[in-house]
Amino acid sequence: MVSLFWNSAMVRGRDEVYVAAMPLRATKGPPQLLLSAAYSLNFWDLQHFMVIIKPSSPSQVLVFDFQPKDPEDLYVALAAMYGRAVPGVVLARKLQKLPKNKCWLVGYSTEDAVEKAREFNKKWETDLRIGLHDCRDYTNSLVKQLTGEKDVLERLRNIGG
Repeated sequence: MVSLFWNSAMVRGRDEVYVAAMPLRATKGPPQLLLSAAYSLNFWDLQHFMVIIKPSSPSQVLVFDFQPKDPEDLYVALAAMYGRAVPGVVLARKLQKLPKNKCWLVGYSTEDAVEKAREFNKKWETDLRIGLHDCRDYTNSLVKQLTGEKDVLERLRNIGG
């Protein structure tokens, strides 16, 4: 995990905001193997991005992301690849701990980040379109809402994230 801040002691009491990447999901077999290989080779455009919040109070880490309702459905994948809108879903899940790889501390929230993320999710349009309204747009928009930073994924890409 890479920290992009020098002195985290200066911001105690504020929720930490992370961005993480993982392999895209696909149907089992060759499509999934191909996406896993792309992730391992660090192909930036073939990764799924999400936002992780680590509250300042001792509580569980939460991950928020946006993906197709059925990411392993071949027909959904084909429709998405051809630019068609597919049903999406915003997910919020608990994590036991932060991922060790491809997880970057990107900032701190000045307010209750979990509550802000939940409010943000209520307003997020769930029709997913690859390249126009997908996990990258969701991640950039949620990080902007939580920390004020615009285009966090572009910054991470430029530093070799």
